Amino acid sequence: MSTDPGEKPALTTIFADERAHKRRLKKARLVVVEGPDKGKDLAIERERVTVGRSVICDLVLGDKAVSGTHFEVIASERGFLLRDLDSRNGTFAGDLKVREVWIKPGTVIRAGQSHVRFETAEGSIDIELSDKDRFHELIGASVKMREIFAILEKASPTELTMLVRGETGTGKELVARAIHRSSRRASGPLVVQDCSAIPQNLVESTLFGHERGAFTGATDRQRGSFEQADGGTIFLDELGELDLALQPKLLRVLENREIKRVGGDRPIPVNVRVIAATNRDLRQMVNEGKFREDLYYRLSVVAIELPPLRERPEDVPLIVEHLLEDIAGRQGARSRFTVEASAMARLRGYPWPGNVRELKNTVERAASLADSAELTVRDLMPSSQKTPQVMVRGANPEQYVEEGLPFKEAKQKVLDVFEAAYLKALLDKHGGNVTRSANAAGLTRYHLRELAKRYGIRDGGE
Repeated sequence: MSTDPGEKPALTTIFADERAHKRRLKKARLVVVEGPDKGKDLAIERERVTVGRSVICDLVLGDKAVSGTHFEVIASERGFLLRDLDSRNGTFAGDLKVREVWIKPGTVIRAGQSHVRFETAEGSIDIELSDKDRFHELIGASVKMREIFAILEKASPTELTMLVRGETGTGKELVARAIHRSSRRASGPLVVQDCSAIPQNLVESTLFGHERGAFTGATDRQRGSFEQADGGTIFLDELGELDLALQPKLLRVLENREIKRVGGDRPIPVNVRVIAATNRDLRQMVNEGKFREDLYYRLSVVAIELPPLRERPEDVPLIVEHLLEDIAGRQGARSRFTVEASAMARLRGYPWPGNVRELKNTVERAASLADSAELTVRDLMPSSQKTPQVMVRGANPEQYVEEGLPFKEAKQKVLDVFEAAYLKALLDKHGGNVTRSANAAGLTRYHLRELAKRYGIRDGGE
């Protein structure tokens, strides 16, 4: 066990002609050496594996003292990292209770009454990277994105249900559109349904439809999103906002491929492929009883985690070039823009809390207002370099609303302002202590740390 990175990398990138060719994962496994599941083991064959009592975990333990998702082991270029997932009884490496720690072969991890030994072995597993820098509208030459492209190239032509997770603005809807266009259902409809934008009392009828007279105001029969997507694909965005009471009905649709309209008694078959997305940690929601374990299991047949833009700065120039090509196409060849070298360096160095969506808005705004065809720091950075303003008492809320944006984007910008200000004030109040801050806010430590990381707010410790 070590608080420093492991002696040898767990994950290595292999290059060919100065271009990343594949990633190589060192073989390792987890072996239960004590507890109800003694003798059970798991070969670590991907970058992240989870352990816990829930069926959504890679290594499922029957120990009742173990949380639903108790801990995870992450392989990286720095070694193997053990991370507690806000478990009820804590995770121990040796005799030490840990939040996260770098581990070495032979480390015994204790969760509840179970002892799990981490072991490495000779050999490795190769993780494929796509040889392309884009997948439809998704763009990126970084290793992380090309690994995702390789998964999409294989999974898109199938009928598998897929779950896409990532921060706001990372391109989850673009993933869904790309999957649909690469599938056998490309000629059918793609229905996009934002679960966070539906009034709570209308969610069921919006998704599954309703019969005439089913409720006050239902003057006609209405087909829901699933029926509209028949023969094609339905994309359920922000699925983490779906009410717990409605989740069993969605589960039945996934299992039986049929729906019942509100006020109806006849099952209606639907031939749809389901792609879901969320910016929330559904595993943590399962732990907290806010999301059904069986529904998560059904949705995450293929799971994709989109990295935030700050974790792949090498992709910024590619994305900017694509955006400028698109603008030139709409405005005519004479409107082709370039970006000054110093401005591009600033774009690469900025953390982009709004991710690709914020970068897109920044570039389009700069192209619309610039005085010349070469975009400078002055053109590009005034809006994107702003850190979220603190909304002070007595301020006019309208000053934080950016006109001309779609409702969802404008709403997210205001939420970004609030979240950044709230987190900073919260951590300042508790001296940067994550545990006390999380308890005061009613958040998990993991959720608070992820939010703080998103807005570039440093925490001070436990």
